[in-house]
Amino acid sequence: MADFDMTDLGKMKYFLGIEVVHTTSGLFIGQKKYAEEVLERFHMENCNPVGTPTEPGLKLSSDLDGERIDNTYFKQIVGSLMYLTTTRSDIMYVVCFISRYMESPTELHLKVAKKVFHYLKGTTDFGIFYMKNGGSVLTGFTDSDYAGDLDDRRSTFGHVFMMGSAAVSWASKKQNIVTLFTTEAEFIVVTTSACQAIWLRRLLEELHFYQNGKLTIDLVYCRSEEQVADIMTKSLKLEAFAKLYGLLGVCSRSMLNGMIDNIQFKGG
Repeated sequence: MADFDMTDLGKMKYFLGIEVVHTTSGLFIGQKKYAEEVLERFHMENCNPVGTPTEPGLKLSSDLDGERIDNTYFKQIVGSLMYLTTTRSDIMYVVCFISRYMESPTELHLKVAKKVFHYLKGTTDFGIFYMKNGGSVLTGFTDSDYAGDLDDRRSTFGHVFMMGSAAVSWASKKQNIVTLFTTEAEFIVVTTSACQAIWLRRLLEELHFYQNGKLTIDLVYCRSEEQVADIMTKSLKLEAFAKLYGLLGVCSRSMLNGMIDNIQFKGG
């Protein structure tokens, strides 16, 4: 401010569709306004809410005999939902899943996409809460769903990186090659996630968040019930789904009542 004419606008509250809530206990980011706009855009604002974005155990294929729909319309749906994954790691898997069928979508694929809208209807105020004293240790989780794609038998991999109480980086993607056994699929996802871990460490060092320990990466076993990356690789039942998105730090903004300093947003 000594060199340039600047105005201090205070703490950030709204940026590119992302709402920021400052509380005495931490920071909450969400996209409620954007989620409501997406529902209105595709005429789903009056749909009935559901507890999960997909049916448990859902499998999709190219559905070559199914009734075709406008692929431009379907791409608009996927694109709108993709931006919502900026703060909604709980829908990352299904959004990446349906994006595989953008070129030749059918009514079956549209039905799955609309299920996501039903889930959003009851969770528009969901976001991620970063606790003030959550710590700065970087921890990563990786997993793969072996040969999960019914068309080409390629596996789906996912990873989640946590700092303290919540996720800071997540991904769900189909592997580029066909693996012949589960060990090969797991090796690929670990290698990919290791590259992401190294990049995140270097980024954190630029921000003066140094990780303790002599090892760049320390591989440890994770029990299935604590494997949060499962939410990035498969469709889960309600109980398991709710547990895992809670471990990611995803919660409702209404749960923060009493801690919120200022919840007045100005959209742009």
